[in-house]
Amino acid sequence: MTSDIPLQILGGISAREFLRDYWQKKPLLIRQALPSFESPISPDELAGLSLEDEVESRLVIEHGETPWELRRGPFGDDTYQNLPERDWTLLVQAVDQLVPEVAELIEHFRFLPNWRIDDVMVSFAAPGGGVGPHFDNYDVFLLQAHGQRRWRIGQVCDGDSPILPHPDLRILSEFHGTDEWVLEPGDMLYLPPKLAHFGTAEDACMTYSLGFRAPSAAEVLTHFTDFLAQFLPDEERYSDADLTPAEDPYQIQSDALDRLRAMLTEHMGDERLLLTWFGQFMTEPRYPERVQGSELDEIQLFGALDDGAILVRNLSARLAWSEVDIGLLLFASGQSRLLPAHLKDLLKLICSADALHAANLAPWLNDEDGRSLVLELVKQGSLEFADE
Repeated sequence: MTSDIPLQILGGISAREFLRDYWQKKPLLIRQALPSFESPISPDELAGLSLEDEVESRLVIEHGETPWELRRGPFGDDTYQNLPERDWTLLVQAVDQLVPEVAELIEHFRFLPNWRIDDVMVSFAAPGGGVGPHFDNYDVFLLQAHGQRRWRIGQVCDGDSPILPHPDLRILSEFHGTDEWVLEPGDMLYLPPKLAHFGTAEDACMTYSLGFRAPSAAEVLTHFTDFLAQFLPDEERYSDADLTPAEDPYQIQSDALDRLRAMLTEHMGDERLLLTWFGQFMTEPRYPERVQGSELDEIQLFGALDDGAILVRNLSARLAWSEVDIGLLLFASGQSRLLPAHLKDLLKLICSADALHAANLAPWLNDEDGRSLVLELVKQGSLEFADE
């Protein structure tokens, strides 16, 4: 089985071993996870991205008396000319959605559900730069791309862990280090959620952070109930037929909670509605404005494919699919569509292929459902022509 094959990206252990022994449990240092790795983008190119309005970026600067300063981009042309020689870090979110070569790194992590992957953040740090000791509520792989960074790991944290008073940064006020390593280009560190960690640049360095989506219980309950409420008529209300006389009219009896629980269970236990919500929620683009649709009609689209045009997934789009009792569900950038079962191979192709063209789409080019699906994804913006 492919899950039992040793993977260099995991230091020679299999995906099955990693998920069993490390995932969400304990850290793993992997020397030369990507041997001879060279960053697809330079520090200057990363700084250039931080000047753009549509790019989310931050600068974290450590000062002497006021230890930490946070600045949010977009930044001006003179920003980097006025920074000190050390002790600052630039962080740029979702670089995989801007640079195809960075997005290609995700291919190494296909042993994990793609819908769990959030983005690839890239940071550049001047010597001594870092963002302070902190913890994340999600898993992260930290790939060293350039220079050297010292990573220290510490205690397991939670919402009660003390942090420094700061309006924007959640820096731990206490850090109890247990291990530390210096990472070279190509080295990678996996960290499970809630583990305190503290990275410091030994020299000018770049780090790639592959983070994962992990919605909180509060998010799940809030978003799902809002979604569910769309399908419930106002006339459907709490009811208490066969009520027995109240001994004390001011007391809420347990049978009232039983009726309430039954009403909630009836609706929240609808597996298809739960799946539909979850698929839409987990494929919502981080930056929906980057998923712009096309006004092409069917004749224009398939005429272009016949002429050799190539379709690719929008780097900011998210795709996933699932099977239900009445067919297939496709989730595309926060939307869902029920499809007939015979399109299963087409769904797999759309979600996984590097490119779509007349040759690999050939089995479905004469299928009305298949053509409609491809056209809808182009109109929605999840698919686009390769030269766009």
